[in-house]
Amino acid sequence: MTSKTKDLGKTSTGIEANVAGLLSYVLGWVTGLIFFLIEKDNKFVKFHAMQSMIVFGALFVAQIGVGMLLGAFIMMRLVFFIPLFSLLNTLIILVALILWVILMVKAYQGEKFKLPVAGDIAEKHI
Repeated sequence: MTSKTKDLGKTSTGIEANVAGLLSYVLGWVTGLIFFLIEKDNKFVKFHAMQSMIVFGALFVAQIGVGMLLGAFIMMRLVFFIPLFSLLNTLIILVALILWVILMVKAYQGEKFKLPVAGDIAEKHI
């Protein structure tokens, strides 16, 4: 879901709102957390920062979980599961990369691009 904002307003950081929104995604949940903590006024930036924390935080946790299971299967020599979990890990990386690019572009264009679940949660917490 997309809503384009004409005037994004001022930010407390002095950075243009669309640039701050883009920067919220650059290092995933880390820059999302940074911008969520330092931005006091601008709801556009806070939304993108919160959405970044939710989306990339969840993908980060999922990748760690899949990696741990993959490591356990390798140690137990359960050969059947290794390709399956390797593929799952690759899919998580691919989804993260695609979302990363789309979300940065949309934020830079001044759009409040809301992902289905994460966007709703982010909107409630800003």
